[in-house]
Amino acid sequence: MLEREAETRAEAELAQSKVSGFSIIRTGSAVLAVLAVLGAGWAVYSYHEGEAVAADAAPAPPPAPQVVVTRPLVRNLEPRIGFLGQFSAVDQVELRAQVGGILTEIHFVDGAIVQKGDLLFSIDTTPYAIRLAQAKAALDTTTAQLSLANQELTRAQKLKLGDAGSVQNVDQRTAGQRAAVAAVEGAKAQIRDAQFDLDHCQIFAPFTGRIGNHLVSVGNLIAGSRAATSPTTLLATLVSLDPIYLDFDMSEGDFDTFSRFRTASGGALDNKVEIALNGEQKYTKEGVLDFLNNTLDRSSGTIHARATVANPDLALTPGAFARVRLAASAPVPTLLVPDASVLPDQSRHLVLTVAADGTVVPKVIETGDLRGGLRVVTSGIGPDDQIIVDGLPYAAPGSKVAVKQGAVTYDANAQN
Repeated sequence: MLEREAETRAEAELAQSKVSGFSIIRTGSAVLAVLAVLGAGWAVYSYHEGEAVAADAAPAPPPAPQVVVTRPLVRNLEPRIGFLGQFSAVDQVELRAQVGGILTEIHFVDGAIVQKGDLLFSIDTTPYAIRLAQAKAALDTTTAQLSLANQELTRAQKLKLGDAGSVQNVDQRTAGQRAAVAAVEGAKAQIRDAQFDLDHCQIFAPFTGRIGNHLVSVGNLIAGSRAATSPTTLLATLVSLDPIYLDFDMSEGDFDTFSRFRTASGGALDNKVEIALNGEQKYTKEGVLDFLNNTLDRSSGTIHARATVANPDLALTPGAFARVRLAASAPVPTLLVPDASVLPDQSRHLVLTVAADGTVVPKVIETGDLRGGLRVVTSGIGPDDQIIVDGLPYAAPGSKVAVKQGAVTYDANAQN
């Protein structure tokens, strides 16, 4: 009986402890739930507070970038056409000997400037000096024969006057005297011929210019001849340098434009051309257009032209290339913009303009040469367009910009 009561009491205590534990668990869960709701509410409150603070602290939008703009400069300028030309010598000669023999001396440095009359080559004179001496000896012989013939003719004439001689004898002595005179003239001609050969054993510069390298060394036997058709030995070449020619070809269209301009201006062929040397951007030299060919080349559709250029410092060399340009018509209104405002775009060129509402608008243009330090624009913009000349890195097409007016200056002394 006592054992049964003890088991009953133990079961009652166990049940009470389970109820108490469950109550504690439920109480803890409720507390956690309340804390979670409070945390969520605080998070929502903090988020909206942050948005409000962020909205109050947001900076104002930045101002539009400022650029400098200007209208194209309009100036009356003559249109010009440009060509690629090549320099050539006014005088060019191949130095060849008129007599043959052993080359004994070379009197110049390869590539040097030689003056007219300078000694260039010497050929062995021994055989020609011998022939000259022979010719002089022959002259002495014929002179003596002429003297004898004169005496015999005089004697025959005296005998005829005294009826001691015949007419036939006088005629014979007269013929002999004339033959002696002819022999003397022939001997003199032989002397001149021998002297000519002897003199041409030395070869002199026919004009001032630059000589090339020597093509034959001392000691070689060279062939010489007075006839152009006979084979001779080329010794060197010589070209003149001052003045110098600049040759170029005009297309048929450019030639027609230039011809009309020349006819309208009076037809004088004394037109100034401007020249830029190879590798230079500026046209620093001038020449005179003094020759146009009389026919167009049918195969190329071009006509040959030539300008003469002064070259006192001998800086220009035959064979070198240069750019040449000349006026093609009377002055016309021309648009000019700073060259720095012209932007390359693959095979095109463009400028950035600003519309009335401040929007950046790109425009494709056709350009010409430089004039007065400015770039000629032939099409694509008008005289009232606002061209951006400063602040280009901040001007994106389609964006808004603030404008400030600038100015374009034409430099009449600019070399372009």
